[in-house]
Amino acid sequence: MLNNVVGVLSPYIAPSTNSYESIATVTVGSGGSSTITFSSIPSTYTHLQIRYIARGTTSATNTGLWIYFNSDTAANYSAHQLYADGSTVGSNAYGGNPTSSTYVGYITAATATASAFGVGVIDLLEYKNTNIYKTVRSLEGNDKNGSGNMNLRSLNWRSTSAISTIVLQAETGNLAQYSQFALYGVK
Repeated sequence: MLNNVVGVLSPYIAPSTNSYESIATVTVGSGGSSTITFSSIPSTYTHLQIRYIARGTTSATNTGLWIYFNSDTAANYSAHQLYADGSTVGSNAYGGNPTSSTYVGYITAATATASAFGVGVIDLLEYKNTNIYKTVRSLEGNDKNGSGNMNLRSLNWRSTSAISTIVLQAETGNLAQYSQFALYGVK
């Protein structure tokens, strides 16, 4: 019985490592970057995954990391999260009614410990299916020398369009030098 359950769920939980194919990797250069864009995404995969290590330039200990699809900045996004920061555990919703932006995570920023970066994994499920709204899940966190946070999020893009372009940006300021984003296709 357990083998049957695992067989049904395994494509949605953790595909084997040979199921991932690198599509593109972007490393932010000197001076930072306002956005990271993945475009002309092939429609030959079942899911997409973004792995990142990032830091913002704004004068704060952290900043939000936003995600947009197909240049859509209208009120078509919503998200829920579970979070923990070492002393508090909680949950909340962003955009119970759709909003024009959605957080996919938090990254360290300029006043956090030098050289500390936030890390995360973002899964875009059924990204090319034109019969459903798109579901995204992310797991991310950062450490600020003893403080920091960890978040598990689910996001929804209320569109049936296939995702062909992904834009990531810091909520305020830029993405700092050495931030890196890698896009993978999942078979």
